Amino acid sequence: MSVTKPSLPKGTRDFSPKEMVKRNYIYDTIKTVFKKYGYAEIQTPSMENLQTLTGKYGDEGDKLIFKILNSGDYLKEAESRKQKDQSFEYNAKNILTLISEKALRYDLTVPFARYVVMHQSEIAFPFKRFQVQPVWRADRPQKGRYREFYQCDADVVGSTSLLNEAEFVLIYHEALTNLGLKDFNIKINNRKILSGIAEIIGKPELIVDMTVAIDKLDKIGLDGVSKELLERGFTETDIEKLKPVILLEGANVEKLASLKSVLANSTTGLKGIEEIEKVFEYVNHLKSHISNLTSHIELDITLARGLNYYTGCIFEVKTNEVAMGSIGGGGRYDDLTGMFGLKDLTGVGISFGADRIYDVLEELNLFPTSAQQGTKVLISNFDETAELFALPLLQQLRDANIAAELYPASVKLKKQMSYADAKSIPYVILIGDEEMQSGQLTLKDMVSGEQQKLTAAEIVAKLS
Repeated sequence: MSVTKPSLPKGTRDFSPKEMVKRNYIYDTIKTVFKKYGYAEIQTPSMENLQTLTGKYGDEGDKLIFKILNSGDYLKEAESRKQKDQSFEYNAKNILTLISEKALRYDLTVPFARYVVMHQSEIAFPFKRFQVQPVWRADRPQKGRYREFYQCDADVVGSTSLLNEAEFVLIYHEALTNLGLKDFNIKINNRKILSGIAEIIGKPELIVDMTVAIDKLDKIGLDGVSKELLERGFTETDIEKLKPVILLEGANVEKLASLKSVLANSTTGLKGIEEIEKVFEYVNHLKSHISNLTSHIELDITLARGLNYYTGCIFEVKTNEVAMGSIGGGGRYDDLTGMFGLKDLTGVGISFGADRIYDVLEELNLFPTSAQQGTKVLISNFDETAELFALPLLQQLRDANIAAELYPASVKLKKQMSYADAKSIPYVILIGDEEMQSGQLTLKDMVSGEQQKLTAAEIVAKLS
């Protein structure tokens, strides 16, 4: 048998125990906030039927869905089809439906919509759920962008109230603040405003093309957006009308006032402005104890979120402390469950990009010491007698919820101490003949090197 060189697919990663402690710190922090706002956890399968996902993310999104090949001789049906129909062409689009019926989930929102439809008889509406699971995208790997990554989503379906959107602003602010971030923007826009803009320049049929282009303003600049708009069917005159809106500046109130003037003849656009104002009104009533919340909220007309299913308010969160893409996003999707046969059920949700948040916290050195520890104390093992003496103490420590290990072999102390250093274990308990006779055990602080003589009860109290 040939030896296979171990490797990973590009855009995927292994996670060490130290990394997992940090990752779980992020998940637990976000989950705690979700639960505080009344959201309950569910999980869905890693794979979905391909038809469940296709057509929900726009043409660009569909290209990034990881397809799963059918088992067996999946080309046999294509060959049979060709024999029956000579006009059948062997191209990617035609063959895909014959060789792949399943795909890895692209996000957590569409699977959630599918879940709601399938479990509607069991659900009490409004239904508030959160989900922390991996998703997959066939994207080009780069800093902050992976092919396999985790999302932390919260969604509510069955409620039209804009209080949900306002609470999502608070959830973002609270979770990111709890994670130690200070300088970040919670950007908000409304797809109805974008539709209104498309209407007033006389190109309502090109709303998707317009949003896809202006959503790239941060990446390609105004010239790049203008060039793409021209390629997508807009004229120079259209672009001149768009520029003042795209480059809108000032405080949120000033931007809304300008938009009311620009969109005065668009009922759809004015409805979007009204919804944004209502969200801001709710936030103002909710934020009495949060002194800096308003400074984090930014009305951004260029925010488009290039996903076809958003119909109302849309969100995106970016940190200003590290060069990184968005670390969160979401919005309202009034008609998503209708694609699965359940009509007139509105929904709104947000997502945290956990992998990007990890990279940000790592770069800023924001992980607390508690999020960098696994085992808190190691008990040394000098011989069989000391090992047996240590076992009740080991259990006593664990009963007190102190992560503890007993070194599993009576080897040289230097090797045991090296093990503690390698695992960043902050304390070691030394148990020799003298300790067993006196009951005064030696507790060594691995950071300072300080040693103390303490009873088992005192050690438990100190480490608790």
